[in-house]
Amino acid sequence: MSRVSIVERAKLTLLLARRWRRNLLGRLNAHPLIRWRFFSAKIDRLVIAPQDLRTADSTRATEIYSGRFAFAGKIVVCDGRSPFEIAPPSDEWAIRLLGFGWLRHLRAAESGITRANSRALVDEWITLQGSWHALAWRPDILSRRVISWLTQAPLILHDTDVRFYRRFLRNLARQVRFLRYVAAESREGLPRLTAMIALAYAALCMAGQTRYLRNASKHLSEELVRQILPDGGHISRNPGTLIELLADLLPLRHAFTVRNLQPPQALLNAIDRMMPMLRFFRHGDGNFALFNGMGPTPVDLLATVLAYDDARGQPVNNAAHSGYQRIEAKDVLLLVDTGRIPPIGVSQTAHAGCLSFELSSKLQRIVVNCGLPAYNQDSWRQVARATAAHSTVTFNDTSSAGFLDAGAFRHLIGIPMVAGPKQVSTARGEREGMLVLECSHDGYADVFGVVHQRTIALAVDGSRVNGEDTFSPARGSALPRRAADEFAIRFHLHPSIKANRLTDRHGVMLVLPNREAWTFDAKSSQVELEESVYLASPEGPRRTTQIVIYGAAREVPRISWTFAHVAPTIIGSARNRGEEPRLPL
Repeated sequence: MSRVSIVERAKLTLLLARRWRRNLLGRLNAHPLIRWRFFSAKIDRLVIAPQDLRTADSTRATEIYSGRFAFAGKIVVCDGRSPFEIAPPSDEWAIRLLGFGWLRHLRAAESGITRANSRALVDEWITLQGSWHALAWRPDILSRRVISWLTQAPLILHDTDVRFYRRFLRNLARQVRFLRYVAAESREGLPRLTAMIALAYAALCMAGQTRYLRNASKHLSEELVRQILPDGGHISRNPGTLIELLADLLPLRHAFTVRNLQPPQALLNAIDRMMPMLRFFRHGDGNFALFNGMGPTPVDLLATVLAYDDARGQPVNNAAHSGYQRIEAKDVLLLVDTGRIPPIGVSQTAHAGCLSFELSSKLQRIVVNCGLPAYNQDSWRQVARATAAHSTVTFNDTSSAGFLDAGAFRHLIGIPMVAGPKQVSTARGEREGMLVLECSHDGYADVFGVVHQRTIALAVDGSRVNGEDTFSPARGSALPRRAADEFAIRFHLHPSIKANRLTDRHGVMLVLPNREAWTFDAKSSQVELEESVYLASPEGPRRTTQIVIYGAAREVPRISWTFAHVAPTIIGSARNRGEEPRLPL
């Protein structure tokens, strides 16, 4: 049975038509007979240069000066050639190069050599691609370059000659004018919002551009209202998007203040809502939970952004609009994905991880999702998006949401998510000394006729986590006779966890780096320890282990399991007797 309904096919057709239209408009705007429109009036100076919150590394300046450009896990040595003349080793590398975010490393070195180097590289780009380049003038890359040039203007323009000063401003103005024409046609989600942010920056920073500020503020406000949910999450459901957006929105708010202008209320409201969500997704070690496209946490940037949080209040527990739940007791934290799939236009990086969870104790993560690597994401993306890459139930080796590869049209719409859970129920409560979360989703209802229900209960003293996964018929009183009913309940472990299966084959001993121990008990079910991969390490993908419980839903419709903290005295006594530590009763 096809997982793509008539309604979903109509949405896909509409999405493809919109993307095709935007692609066509982009090509028309790029035509030599049309591009003359984007030569703008003379801009004689910059009024302000906004702050760049992103972390800079002065040692990278030496590499760039020597012609060694290392981006997205790829290294290109120019050997006297311009980096803009060299065939890029990957799209990710090219996007980083053409966005010019690396200028901040040159600024961090703060020397005459790095200033001259930055001017030379900017001048080379203007000469080679400043009139037009298909990739460099793509709206999302163009937006990032405009922001980079504005924030790093003190580096580029310090002690420069008049000729380069005018050349730089003339080309920057041309890029901004082109962006005004194509911003509304940018890809939905973060790319479009970044374009609106870039235009607001330009109107504030460039002399003679304030007449565009009202329109830029209006479009920025509309996009913020559309994309930032009432609880502060982003419409894409990717936690990492919040960090990237705040790194741009906080300096933008300050730029309004510097110009003695009132920031748009939508901007202030969005920042106020997003800040608590940063704390919502953080584990005790400072890293974000790995949901819906989240990769390695930019810890330095996150710390910088959090320094602007004046309230510093406790995060909410129920982020219903974003589709996440947080349960915390003592030093133990559970984060659970209880959301439906995002709108199809922003679903290209969303994951099929409904009802997956992550568990941490103090500064150590125990149960995780696989996440996404920092580099070479395209080669791992579909693996990481599958339900099997998450700590939840996979039914019949099938993801709980479908992905549609558009084939020849992939460059227009990517691989959007379709046919995911339509009904996701969530209920919180407290009983018998446990904080209880009861949730369910119908992602497997249409295909296999089953609803997955999961109950997770955390003891108020943080000593144990009780869980139960139940498979109930979506219609009628029994599962469909001929439908496959095999399930796998997966618990991916953080690479730092040492796991050993106990001799009864129903439990696993987990030892944390700080020598703290936890046990996993599957009650009457047999557990397996299998290889897994942790993709979100800053060093790249790492091998790890996953606990798996296999079964058939007709035979075993209910599976109970427990994670329990083991007192150090129990482990020490068992080791002294030469015995295997036993599961606590």
